[in-house]
Amino acid sequence: MSRRSGGMADLLIMHIMTYSEAIDFLFNSLPVFQREGATAYKPGLDTSIALDGIFGNPHRKYACVHIAGTNGKGSTAHTIAAVLARAGYRVGLYTSPHIFDFRERIRVNGQKISVDAVVDFVERWKALKSDLTPSFFELTSTMAFEHFAREKVDIAVIETGLGGRLDSTNIISPVLSVITNISLDHTSLLGGSLEKIAFEKAGIIKRNVPVVIGEWQEQTAPVFERKALEMNAPLCYASPVEAERLEDCLHYMSTPFGDIYGELTGSCQVKNAATIICALSKLIDAGWRIAPGSVREGFANVCGDTGLMGRWTTVRETPLTVCDTGHNIGGWVYIASQLSERKGRGKVHLIVGFVNDKDISAILAKIASIDVSKKLYFSAPSVPRGLKADMLAEKAAEFGLSGNAISDVNEALALATADAAPDDMILIAGSNFLIADLKSIG
Repeated sequence: MSRRSGGMADLLIMHIMTYSEAIDFLFNSLPVFQREGATAYKPGLDTSIALDGIFGNPHRKYACVHIAGTNGKGSTAHTIAAVLARAGYRVGLYTSPHIFDFRERIRVNGQKISVDAVVDFVERWKALKSDLTPSFFELTSTMAFEHFAREKVDIAVIETGLGGRLDSTNIISPVLSVITNISLDHTSLLGGSLEKIAFEKAGIIKRNVPVVIGEWQEQTAPVFERKALEMNAPLCYASPVEAERLEDCLHYMSTPFGDIYGELTGSCQVKNAATIICALSKLIDAGWRIAPGSVREGFANVCGDTGLMGRWTTVRETPLTVCDTGHNIGGWVYIASQLSERKGRGKVHLIVGFVNDKDISAILAKIASIDVSKKLYFSAPSVPRGLKADMLAEKAAEFGLSGNAISDVNEALALATADAAPDDMILIAGSNFLIADLKSIG
């Protein structure tokens, strides 16, 4: 049962569908990019605008921070949300994809959208019998926007799904836009050069709205600057931060908010931190009350406060077992750097798996270049887009890589665990869907 607002009184209404049926409708009745790939990609904003109108334009009822980028946007979004919540605001957070549960995508102050709220939205959408044919992401973005309005959030942190310019989330009018970085990913949809991908990401830059650029290259900076000038949007490049790695955190020194101890420890987080600090400074400039203590608390507690998973996440201490959703070359640059720090400290058991519509040549070349003692296990995400383990092994052989081809990531993990010495490390990395297939680690 759920309680819905019915004008003068709240009426108790029995749901017709179960949560499982609602999720089945979302994933199996609508085009889903994460499952199907490019055939489910639906660029353009017309459907999103129409959906938003049907549900009363909910995104206009609160402030938003909009975040795009090839890598780092999830960590950046979660950390900004954690800081804002620690500052006393009611904060919506919309990210994708999820790892274990659809409800991870939509949170308010760290709490996942309720089962009842998901079912309620799907029932109301189906009852409309609209002529619109939204994609999974278009409909779930609308669900998120409406949920945040119903929950009366002060501000929502919204992560783009794919690209930016034509992304379903790009109907919002944010108080701040953030672009974390640009690298080659989804090139068949966004373009085969850094300039073309930067053009798509720059599409979130809105008229008179400040924009923070986390990382830039010679090819991408002019793209951002032209768009910012066109939109009269004040542009700020994030300044590097000084950091040192401690046993269980990253220590950021001499920041505008004092010494910060970050819970996220992946090598990429140093650049993410620079982006976040710049973004928070711009929010303060715009009148948002964020004390230095709230910044420090948000950085230190981001996983617990927001439910963030899969960013160099330690899931077992002995043998050290880590998960990372490194699904493109930008992510693997940092993974390689992190693993290189372990040279001479035991073997790395590396379990990898990817989807079949990405060019993983650069990733495999990067893995081959990591100068540590390593043992490879080739696995496969259990989604239709999953690249079969034996095909991954065959491709890896072109780069001088060999290992065991084991389709089930849980079987691969069991084998790696049995083979690992106490000072070895196990890393499960690649597609989000590979991480989602993990059953339990104890």
